[in-house]
Amino acid sequence: MIQHPALENIDRAVPITVTTDRTLRVKVIDSCGMTCTFCHNEGTPVSVDNRAHAAGVFTDSGSSGRVSIYVATNGANFLSAPVFPDESFRRALEQLQNALGFNEVHLTGGEPTLHPRLPEIVTTAREAGYAVSITSNGENGARTLPSCALSGLGRVNFSVFGTTPEELMQVQHVRFRNKALAQRKIAALDESIRLTTELGMDARANIVLPHRDHVPRVHRLLAKYSSSLSVRILSSLADGDESLNAIDTLLDELGAELEEVRLIAGTSGFRMSYRLPGNRPLIVKHIRPVRLPTTCAGCRFNNSTDCEEGYYGVRLYRDAAGRFHVGVCIQRMDLCRPVEEFVAGDVRDEVLQLRENDLRDLTA
Repeated sequence: MIQHPALENIDRAVPITVTTDRTLRVKVIDSCGMTCTFCHNEGTPVSVDNRAHAAGVFTDSGSSGRVSIYVATNGANFLSAPVFPDESFRRALEQLQNALGFNEVHLTGGEPTLHPRLPEIVTTAREAGYAVSITSNGENGARTLPSCALSGLGRVNFSVFGTTPEELMQVQHVRFRNKALAQRKIAALDESIRLTTELGMDARANIVLPHRDHVPRVHRLLAKYSSSLSVRILSSLADGDESLNAIDTLLDELGAELEEVRLIAGTSGFRMSYRLPGNRPLIVKHIRPVRLPTTCAGCRFNNSTDCEEGYYGVRLYRDAAGRFHVGVCIQRMDLCRPVEEFVAGDVRDEVLQLRENDLRDLTA
C-alpha cells in the first residue's frame, strides 16, 4: 500500500481500485478574468505581463494583477499562446496518443471558456479519439458551454474559490477586491453550473481546503448546490498537516463514510470516495510522492517540502511561434521539449516505465 496519512487505518473492507493515467492536459489559452493569488498558470508566465520580457527574465507578476507562482524559479523559456483547432494541433494530439496511449484530454488555461474557438477545439480532440473535459472558473460558461456540449464536451470541473463575495475577494489581487465584481463572478459561476447540468454534462466542483477556517466554506458549498454537482475537496500541499487535519474535521462533521479508494498508476493524484448522509457523494483528492525514475532523481526540488505536485502528468502547450511543447512538471518548465523531440526521447520512456512500475507496485 502507498504511504500517505489519509490511508492510515482504513477499513480493509473498503475496496481499492487501481487504474492507469491516460489523461493529457492541454493549456488552450493564457487569458483569465481572475487574479487568484495562488495561481500556478500551468507553469507558464502570464503572457500579457511578459510581452516585453525575454526568456530567462520573465516576471512572476505584473500590471494585470495575475501571478504565476513558480515562474521565478521554474526556468520557463516561452510564453503560452492560444491553441487553435488546426492540423498542427491535431497532429500533436495524435503523436502523443500514439506515444503514450492517452484517451482523455483535459483543457486548461488561463480560463478555457474565454477561448473564442473552444467548441472547435473540443471537436478536434474528439475526432482525434479523445474524451474531453475542462477546468473552468465559470466566468464565461453561459456563452460557451452550450456549443461545447454539442461538440462533445463531457465534463466541467469548476474551480470554486469562494461561495460569498467576501471569500472570493480574499484570494484576489488587492486592486480587484471589489464586492460588486466578486458578486458578478459568483453569479456567472452559478449560471455555468446550472447550465452544465441542464445540458447533461458532468459537473464537478473543486475546492481547496488549506486549514480549518475554510471548513464552513465547504458546508456552504454543499448546501448551496444540488446533489447533481459532484464536489471534490483538494488538499493543500503548501499547508501540509493543517490541510489534512481540516479535511478530517470536515469529514467528521459531515458524517462521511469512505466507500472506495481510487489509485491511479503513473500519476501523483489519487482519490478517496465518500458517501454523505442523504446518499450524496463526496470526493477527496490527495497527492502522493510519485517521481519520474531518472528526471526527478537529481532535481533540486526532489524533497518532501519543495516538490509540491510530484509527477502529475503530461502537459501540452503552444508558444507564440506556433510550436507545441510537452512538459512534465510545472516547477521545472526547463524540462519542456518540442513534441517531436519528446515522443522520441528518454522522458517519454520514463513515463511509460513509471506507469508500468507503479501499476505493478499498487496491485502487488
